[in-house]
Amino acid sequence: MADEKATLIDAQAEVEGKLKGKDAVVHGRFKGEIALSGRLVLGEGARVEATVSADAVEIAGEIKGDVRARAVTLAEKGRVQGSVDARVLVVREGAWLSGTVAAGEGASKGPATPPSAPAAPHSPQGGDRPAGGDPGGKAGA
Repeated sequence: MADEKATLIDAQAEVEGKLKGKDAVVHGRFKGEIALSGRLVLGEGARVEATVSADAVEIAGEIKGDVRARAVTLAEKGRVQGSVDARVLVVREGAWLSGTVAAGEGASKGPATPPSAPAAPHSPQGGDRPAGGDPGGKAGA
């Protein structure tokens, strides 16, 4: 993303509508729909209410809505309320996730893929851990 320009929504901005393109960085408020072919980065001050589709999503702020990506990373201060569908899901210690989660090989392969069972809110204890592929790590198992 460093070599190419990304769409930037600064900390003072409030945007409502559809955001389409390659890469984007959000530090302010956004409401609507985000569809990117590249990476979406939500800074610590970001407050997003949207349906998100991107190759990779990095969340340090707050998002309410559905997130679908190849890779999703929740930073220490990241907060997600809604569904997450990702092949790779990293939840750092201190992050907050409430909603359904589909992660691992079967996730994010297309709209016909059924989501896995709903998961309880996640509060990791051991730092960086990719989710998915660990049958002992599912809530209610």
